[in-house]
Amino acid sequence: MEVIHKIGRRKTAVARAYVAPGTGNITINKKDVATYFPTATLQYKVNQPLVMTNNEGNFDITVNVYGGGSTGQAEAIRLAISRALCETGEENRGILKPEGLLTRDQRMVERKKFGQKKARKKFQFSKR
Repeated sequence: MEVIHKIGRRKTAVARAYVAPGTGNITINKKDVATYFPTATLQYKVNQPLVMTNNEGNFDITVNVYGGGSTGQAEAIRLAISRALCETGEENRGILKPEGLLTRDQRMVERKKFGQKKARKKFQFSKR
């Protein structure tokens, strides 16, 4: 099996994942996953597709991610890994799709409008 390249996006974060057979090392921007994401919640999000498909120690994953914040980056990585795992085996798609791991979350930050304080908040109105 050759290296599989897939892209995942969330908010403004873009993750490019390279999945190859290996021993289970996950490298994000040339750092270990535990170093890049210090919180257990974000580490869980990154490992979620591997745990669900019982592939924790089967693949070496290298990820380049940029843009957005830490949560957006973790969810972008999760989508990229999920898409790559679907290509490794067709049975993985049946496991990941019902959990919503193959769905791209299209919600973005609403833009600020002119004449207003924020996207929906207005400046304070003074009657007199």
